[in-house]
Amino acid sequence: MPKFSLAALTVLELAPPELVEVAASCGYDHVGIRLLPAVPGGLAYPLMDDETALKETLARLDASGITVADLEVVAFREETDVAGFSAFFETGARLGAKNILVAGYDPDLNRFADRYARFCEAAAKHGLTADLEFMPWTSVPDLRTADRIVAQSGQPNAGVLVDALHFDRSNSLLGELVRIPAERLHYWQLCDGPAARPATTEEMMHAARFERMFPGQGGIDLVSLIKAMPRDIPVSIEVPTATLAKTLNAEARARRALEAARKIIALALP
Repeated sequence: MPKFSLAALTVLELAPPELVEVAASCGYDHVGIRLLPAVPGGLAYPLMDDETALKETLARLDASGITVADLEVVAFREETDVAGFSAFFETGARLGAKNILVAGYDPDLNRFADRYARFCEAAAKHGLTADLEFMPWTSVPDLRTADRIVAQSGQPNAGVLVDALHFDRSNSLLGELVRIPAERLHYWQLCDGPAARPATTEEMMHAARFERMFPGQGGIDLVSLIKAMPRDIPVSIEVPTATLAKTLNAEARARRALEAARKIIALALP
């Protein structure tokens, strides 16, 4: 059974210290912390600007044995400047984080690829990988594009981030996935969703950000995906459930997500 990480988006209402406490209570091994918003104005917890919250988070990590798997979200847009991430990297190093989630929103892929390579170089100095997540509505819409940019970077800490929902919705193929060198896959994200794909991009984005399904409870072929992924990398359980959150607290949702993930992985890897 792999190590499991509680993704920030699953319980985004929790500040990092509480996120660590819930992860420990439920039996997770790691957490992902959202230091930067996924979209302008989105919810995030910028610990690099809050020393008190950072120290409290570090204390909870130390007391619980939970470690930080990944940091979110470095969203590259046309105006993004790699030089502006110094405090982000330094905070990540203090947290003992391993990976950084990177998303590409720059329509000029040549410019993005160059900046991404320089970002990887900067992240490496702090012991961090830079994992490019493909999402159908971004400038990096599928696995093929992400892997091409990662390979082009030539950076040993560059990685491709596979999210089960985006893998399915982007029509990426298992045959493409198994050809990616294992060293480019540092962790991946597990969730589920209806077999029927959303009719519009807006519906797809809403479902991804607010209404996913617990692993094994939807129609995505998770068993085949689990079999195709390396078995020794962390599995980040990313299941935002905004409607359910109205009646079920963060810890209960996190626990249900972990139980479902363990069950589907045991089914795929008996």
